[in-house]
Amino acid sequence: MEELRIQGTGVVLRPGKLVCVGRNYAAHAREMKSDVPAEPMLFLKPASSLIGPRGQIQLPPESQDVHHEVELVVILGRHLRCASPDEALGAIAGLAVGLDLTARDIQQRAKEKGHPWSVSKGFDTFAPLGPIVEADAGQPRRISLKVNGELKQEAMTSDMLFPVADLLAYVSGIFTLEPGDLLFTGTPEGVGPIRNGDVLLAEIEGLPPLEITAVRTR
Repeated sequence: MEELRIQGTGVVLRPGKLVCVGRNYAAHAREMKSDVPAEPMLFLKPASSLIGPRGQIQLPPESQDVHHEVELVVILGRHLRCASPDEALGAIAGLAVGLDLTARDIQQRAKEKGHPWSVSKGFDTFAPLGPIVEADAGQPRRISLKVNGELKQEAMTSDMLFPVADLLAYVSGIFTLEPGDLLFTGTPEGVGPIRNGDVLLAEIEGLPPLEITAVRTR
């Protein structure tokens, strides 16, 4: 399990769970030919999918269509249960840019059968995370992703359907959030495939960037 360190502090956090939000940008919901949700759509990734900025994305042999999804990631600093939005903001330890990788072909087959699609999200290395810093979670920030220098995704975090404070309050009414837990807040439009050797540069204004390479080793 990856150990999380907040830059500029002595704080070390160990993630228990990765809570992710689907379709939190209307344009992304449209590009996936899906409805815009009336309330946050949640799913989980295993903590073992997490890798830091010095890791590599391992493209698994089970999938030929792994997609990038750049996201603002919130790191919890204390327990949160049935919190108000204001209480939720006070529990944030830091922010980072991250990627929620998806084996789209596996996900699509699961959807067609009405099966859960955890496998498509949960492979090792499918949650790359950049350096964590203390920052204002409510500040609008530009979010973007480049693949081999070509811009693929770009939006503002203020385009989220459900902002960070509301997401944390909602999630804390379902799952008790614990120190080190991560909230992946959803991706903007422009998701697409990554290939062996691709270099991904994920950026969010005011946060350290994440540059990471995808490799197919098996």
